Amino acid sequence: MLNAPPPFTIDSQHLYLEIPQSPEVQEQPYSTPGAYQRGWINQTCLQAFLPWFKEEIAPTARVYPNSAALPSFWEVVNGTAITFDRDRLVLIPTLAIDDDELRVPQEWVDIPEWAADYYVAVQVNADDGWMKIFGYTTHQILKTKGVYDPGDRTYSLESEDLIPDINVLWVTRQLNQPEALRAEIAPLNSIAKTQAENLLERLGDRDLKFPRLVVPFSLWGALLAHSGWRKKLYELRQGLLIQWSIPQWLQTGVTNLAQQWGWEKREFVVVAAIMRSAERFLGLSRQIIVAEHTYELRIFPKTASEDYVWRFELQSTTPGGQIPAGFKLRLLTEDLQAFENNEDTATTPVDMLYLEVILELGEGLVWEIEPAPEDYDREILRF
Repeated sequence: MLNAPPPFTIDSQHLYLEIPQSPEVQEQPYSTPGAYQRGWINQTCLQAFLPWFKEEIAPTARVYPNSAALPSFWEVVNGTAITFDRDRLVLIPTLAIDDDELRVPQEWVDIPEWAADYYVAVQVNADDGWMKIFGYTTHQILKTKGVYDPGDRTYSLESEDLIPDINVLWVTRQLNQPEALRAEIAPLNSIAKTQAENLLERLGDRDLKFPRLVVPFSLWGALLAHSGWRKKLYELRQGLLIQWSIPQWLQTGVTNLAQQWGWEKREFVVVAAIMRSAERFLGLSRQIIVAEHTYELRIFPKTASEDYVWRFELQSTTPGGQIPAGFKLRLLTEDLQAFENNEDTATTPVDMLYLEVILELGEGLVWEIEPAPEDYDREILRF
């Protein structure tokens, strides 16, 4: 077998990258051997491609939505999304020897929240320690020229229809030439909480090897579009039952999965303005970054009564720092519905945004902040 060209060189218009000698592959649980292999090849591909892409084309490039979310994608579908500037690309790795086509799972094309501007085809040769970028295309071309296969729900594009040299992407961006990157795609109808719960119970069975092909795409796509339900599906397929229970976190500690998302248990000292007295509350905290500034989101029980009153606060972590005008702290139901008094908006710079809600035992909420925090991915917090 011929040796690959030296890493970081172009041969026959294709870029070859060296796979790191000791890739930092994080051991994550997956429900099937196929899912485990999918996670491994995607992580290996990402660790070779992202450093090169940041150095040569887009210094701001980062994983979308964040690294902690990746196993919940790879459990059910091939591909890894990267955002850079205002665009998004998806890496589609393959172990196939022949690089005659790019096959993109429908999820990356027809779920509006997942769709990308570019799709990059990658051939991974793990035995010889290199991978080949054998071409890329745009969403527009994939939708108009690609062949849709309803059997495995993929869009395929022949290699001759791909742009072989990934550096062309950099050139076109430097020339700032207008280009139609994305085709129109129909929005997916939202699904009700009860229907989502039924789907999760059915698809969360790890004996289902290909859950993505079991139900119509309209239901499957709508389920995955909700990040909280996507995570729940992953957890169920690992046999993890309750991972996002706020009362449980306060009693027994934050789960390992939630710690990966930045949550920690803390004691807060709250000073009552009228009584001028301080009370201590045990609550949850995580730091978020918005426009390169760090803020803290806090959740704690307002009282010890049976009313189950919970308080959400957003503050700056900088001493004396404020929340800028225009920021919003918002709470939604589990199926993303608004309710009365579910939003607090900073009309001028303020020290804090906060919301207080009365919740039933076991009720779920989703928090949102505008502008959207870096690495934001919806979470369903259960109370």
